[in-house]
Amino acid sequence: MTRRDIEFDAEGVTLRGWFYTGEGVSGPAPTVVMAHGFSAVKEMYLDSFAEAFAAAGLNALVFDNRNFGASDGEPRQEIDPWAQVRDYRHAITWATTLDEVDPTRIGIWGSSYSGGHVLVVGAIDRRVKAVVAQVPLVSGSANIGELVRADFRAGFREMFDADRAARFAGDPPAMVPVVDADPMAPSALPTPDSWTWFTETGKDRAPSWRNEVTLRTVEMLGEYEPGTYIGRISPTPLMMVVAREDHLTPAHLAIGAYEHAREPKRLVIVPGGHFDAYVEGFGDASAPARDWFVEHLGG
Repeated sequence: MTRRDIEFDAEGVTLRGWFYTGEGVSGPAPTVVMAHGFSAVKEMYLDSFAEAFAAAGLNALVFDNRNFGASDGEPRQEIDPWAQVRDYRHAITWATTLDEVDPTRIGIWGSSYSGGHVLVVGAIDRRVKAVVAQVPLVSGSANIGELVRADFRAGFREMFDADRAARFAGDPPAMVPVVDADPMAPSALPTPDSWTWFTETGKDRAPSWRNEVTLRTVEMLGEYEPGTYIGRISPTPLMMVVAREDHLTPAHLAIGAYEHAREPKRLVIVPGGHFDAYVEGFGDASAPARDWFVEHLGG
């Protein structure tokens, strides 16, 4: 399997990643554009998905989101969901300049936060011919409502307002942990399985991952509503992969959003929780996605 390091310009910010060439392919081939979810970097199992797609004759373009991992961008560790949506589109544009890529057969894959991004990109960018959204965030406000106790939310609002005033005065952005061993402590993703997966995966596979994001990142999360775009994806084929026991991006929210999608679409429900799709349930999640891309892009 052939993989090379790549970099491309995203309107002044250099994004870096990997390009996998589809096995057994000669000439321009279908290509899947991929980025990771909330604060994660490409080494956190995106190589596994890209390899599965490449083995089926699909090119895969994997990149780190701006401000994270190998990509440039400031402020570091800040997630602006709309900037990440635009970067998917920059990645598509760059991919279409490559001799290995058939520009008429572009698919997009995203997971968790980027699972929400591909819903938006699939709705607004008609260069995309197939979409797979794995364990996606569909509503920032609803997700925060599920994860953060009501009596804690006023405290977060006070923190957001204080941070905004401090930034206006010239101070650097306030930071907050992505995860914490204590789910009651302030963090962006306050679930025990988030703590386990991020800390263990960061240690074992991704030393560039950092356990912090800007506080403003959490505020922007609550403002982001990618599920409102889902009805506009059709006629582009959409697959949604939902983990039955997912309580980080709750399964019932994703399934509710899926009901508003139009055909062609397919819902795949896999066993386990949010992070099982990357490891224990990798085959359950990757095989349907691979087959969906092969069916709708060729391979």
